[in-house]
Amino acid sequence: MFSTFLYVLTGLAAWGNGIGTAAQSVITEDEEFYGQSPPVYPSPTGTGVGDWAESYAKAQALVAEMTLEEKVSLTGGINVDSSCSGIIPAIERLNFTGLCLSDAGNGVRTTNFASSWASGISVGASWNRDLAYKRAVGMAGEFRAKGVHVALGPVVGPLGRVASSGRIWEGFASDPYLCGALASDTIKGIQSVGVQTSTKHFIGNEQETNRNPGGRVSAVSSNIDDKTIHELYLWPFQDAVKAGTANVMCSYERINNSYACANSKTQNGLLKTELGFQGFIVSDWGAQHAGVATALAGLDMVMPSASPLWADRLTQAVNNGSVPESRIDDMATRIVAAWYKLGQDQGFPALGVGMPGDLASPHQRVIAKSPSGKGVLLQGAVESHVLLKNVDNALPLKSPKLISLFGYSAKSFDGFTPEAGGWNGGQQSLAPADLIRNGNNVIHSQIARNGTLISGGGSGANMPAYVSSPADGLSQRAYEDDTSLWWDFHSSNPDVDQSSDACIVVGNAFASEGWDRTGLHDDYTDALITNVASQCNNTIVVFHNAGVRLVDQFIDHPNVTALIFAHLPGQDSGRALTSILYGDANPSGKLPYSVPRNESDYGPLQNATQPDGIYELFPQSDFSEGVYIDYRAFDAQNVTPRYEFGFGLSYTTFAFAGLEVAAVADADTAPYPSKPVVEGGHEDLWDVVARVSATVTNTGPVAGAEVAQLYVGIPDGPVRQLRGFAKPVIEPGETAAVEFELTRRDLSTWDVVAQNWLLQEGEYGIFVGSSSRDLPLTGSLTV
Repeated sequence: MFSTFLYVLTGLAAWGNGIGTAAQSVITEDEEFYGQSPPVYPSPTGTGVGDWAESYAKAQALVAEMTLEEKVSLTGGINVDSSCSGIIPAIERLNFTGLCLSDAGNGVRTTNFASSWASGISVGASWNRDLAYKRAVGMAGEFRAKGVHVALGPVVGPLGRVASSGRIWEGFASDPYLCGALASDTIKGIQSVGVQTSTKHFIGNEQETNRNPGGRVSAVSSNIDDKTIHELYLWPFQDAVKAGTANVMCSYERINNSYACANSKTQNGLLKTELGFQGFIVSDWGAQHAGVATALAGLDMVMPSASPLWADRLTQAVNNGSVPESRIDDMATRIVAAWYKLGQDQGFPALGVGMPGDLASPHQRVIAKSPSGKGVLLQGAVESHVLLKNVDNALPLKSPKLISLFGYSAKSFDGFTPEAGGWNGGQQSLAPADLIRNGNNVIHSQIARNGTLISGGGSGANMPAYVSSPADGLSQRAYEDDTSLWWDFHSSNPDVDQSSDACIVVGNAFASEGWDRTGLHDDYTDALITNVASQCNNTIVVFHNAGVRLVDQFIDHPNVTALIFAHLPGQDSGRALTSILYGDANPSGKLPYSVPRNESDYGPLQNATQPDGIYELFPQSDFSEGVYIDYRAFDAQNVTPRYEFGFGLSYTTFAFAGLEVAAVADADTAPYPSKPVVEGGHEDLWDVVARVSATVTNTGPVAGAEVAQLYVGIPDGPVRQLRGFAKPVIEPGETAAVEFELTRRDLSTWDVVAQNWLLQEGEYGIFVGSSSRDLPLTGSLTV
């Protein structure tokens, strides 16, 4: 597998370890950084390994009939009157239908008759693989009905290195294992309906600040060493490739000072060689900055337009010998093979049939949403919620006669019509005061004051068929139960009726593509909470949060009795929240990230890297923390978070017992894998080498679901790393068995010298419990 790698062996182990600072003047030319990302050429030709064999045979036969110009036409988008994010033209004489690629990983965007599904961060909070799969099937049905061949998701990067990153909410978790597992189920679900997935953003795309070049300033460079990129950032992409993702999207930023879509090390080396990826690589929109260089570095398709760097120029590059035609053949074969593999050559709706360019003009009505999706939409919203505080069983509510409801995120946004501000970018909830222009700059608020959040902002947003806000849900319940309601959605210091049984304050924390968050808490909302709590001895706080939200300015107030992180639940938000508040649903969500007590607990990883010093024209983000982000960092630094990764309360209680750890008797535990590379890497990386089991008993009064979590202490690694989870639903007094399989990959560390996964001899700590810091069962495994 390494025959195509042209490694510069000297210093390989320190690949991307940072940039020298000997020069004192501002660096003005990028030649200063040449060679920091090892070259890997030529671009590997897809082989059709595994279940790609039949589709590759068909694709190779079809491509053989194409002219050079037709093959090139497959590699870049064209401009047409459609709301498809990108379109590959048809080749009618060969019955190739063309492709509609469209946003995004949380549901179809920029159209009508679709649904707002729970966002990626909410799927992460569910810790529910079966629900992730069902959500994916439902979303894919809507994409397919609209004539969308490629759903531009799921998101596994950003992973969550920078706490204030604007796009964390699109992905699943700040842990590679949880992120990869849920991405795998999402890919399998979407592709089971015949829609391609585009797993993104490859790789190291951890901040929005300077993600693209602007003026004289280059895009930020994510400088990542070899070990870190394998053990952290590549991990969920490896799961995606193993799951069969049809394509992968390269990202905007530089990686070790080479643009992601022109980075031969990551595309040719990591993805196509090491992981055996058989699909195609598509650029993020506008992420291509070179022509010949990107073709040779492994990019297969450019979006949204082939011009100006490919199209006719790519044909010229072949004719003048700059790009071998075999590279074009491979691009075309990968693209057509994915089309065949998903069965899109037969019975697929017409390209973009439900994606009109202008909804205000006459167009064909295509109803994509389905009654069959209602249950999954609601359950996804319910399991989006994480109960973090519940003093003296303040929740569930007990037949209240009067509820006082406060906060800007309790109501729905004021309007939702085609072409209205933010209508297709998740910005309906923003008020004018949330986006303040200062010359050419925009000052962003941390919150969205114009109504409840059902998703974050940007291309990852989705389209609600309707919105159930918290006020809507509680009003309906008040009607059914003959309860009275007071409400105030605007005042920061409202008056409170002292006969209120409960006061509910609903705030939010907004985040969007295009910028990073300006903070992790806002004083306005914290003051609203404390003002209400000073007048109400049963104050319940709810956040719709597109990422971590700090709570220490109010959480210890004696009248704040409960706290819920609802995340981004989608269109059934209010209905789901009401079912939890009243106990119709038992909360079972767990945090897919940690909540520290202070911003300073993150150290330099609180905010994005800015251009400064000698790098003011070429911003450098050195990932010098290695694999130590989120709970791994807090464990290593002995920092106690307010709420740890994996934490979440229930209306019942659970007990863990019966830990058993057993090595698989005939497992191969040689130091390195030796079987051939298949999709996802060496075949034996996926061999099971050990099994862990335990029991979970519901010791409380009501049925509930508990997320049993398995952590492993790998020698010379983080204290603990998530390596398994299960979520059984258990009746009161009943016991469920949970079982986990540990693969060679789960127990291995990346050897930068051998350039392979190393299974070390020694003792591995085994920990099972309900969160990353509540692990009552401990054992060990000897390899």
